Amino acid sequence: MRISVLIVTAVLALCKVNGAEVNVYAAASLTDVMKEIASAYEKESGDKILFNFGASSLLARQIIEGAPADMFLSADEAKMDELEQAGLIATDTRRDLLSNLLVIVVPYSKLVIASPEALVTKSQKIAVADPRAVPAGIYTKEYLTRLGLWRKLESKIVPTENVRAALAAVESGNVDAGFVYKTDANISSKVRIAFTVAVEEGPPIRYPVALIKEAKEKSGAAKFLAYLQSASARKTFERYGFIVKF
Repeated sequence: MRISVLIVTAVLALCKVNGAEVNVYAAASLTDVMKEIASAYEKESGDKILFNFGASSLLARQIIEGAPADMFLSADEAKMDELEQAGLIATDTRRDLLSNLLVIVVPYSKLVIASPEALVTKSQKIAVADPRAVPAGIYTKEYLTRLGLWRKLESKIVPTENVRAALAAVESGNVDAGFVYKTDANISSKVRIAFTVAVEEGPPIRYPVALIKEAKEKSGAAKFLAYLQSASARKTFERYGFIVKF
């Protein structure tokens, strides 16, 4: 009996050693939730999920330049469209996975921002993910332009590498306010949400996911993609504040 137990243990250990290593390129705003989901998946599957988190624009460029990604999870459709037009994704695997909300965050202070208009008179520096390329910044610029506020606030905008960098700038007190996703604000104990952009008022925020056509770990990536659409993953996404689309 003891020998049988040892054999089973050895086989399970070997399976884990030989498990797939899946390279997932994911938007920075997904860092915490994806790490938690991957941890649960790894225990269940024996596979290893390796992440590269960053601005979707940077990740898309890396994939176009030949980075070894198996899966791409973008914070907007435009970056995924670029990869699809370049023939780099398995189009039949593409789907919208999540949505989010834009919020204005401020450090825990006496500053009161009851509306975007208040930023004109009550702020000097506003952290925003680079509005020229990063989804969170693009969404913010689109929203403020629609309100007629972008030109009034443009000189106050402090562009950052990605949405998590914008959050960090607010946390440090180096800026008066910042635009981030609601899910980013939810994980921080150093900022408070001053204003939430309603779904019907803000730009549609979508997180598409797809497997890379030339993925080295196609089978492993496909299994992880299926897991991301499971009931277990849904509960985790919703707990972090994401709006689930599947």
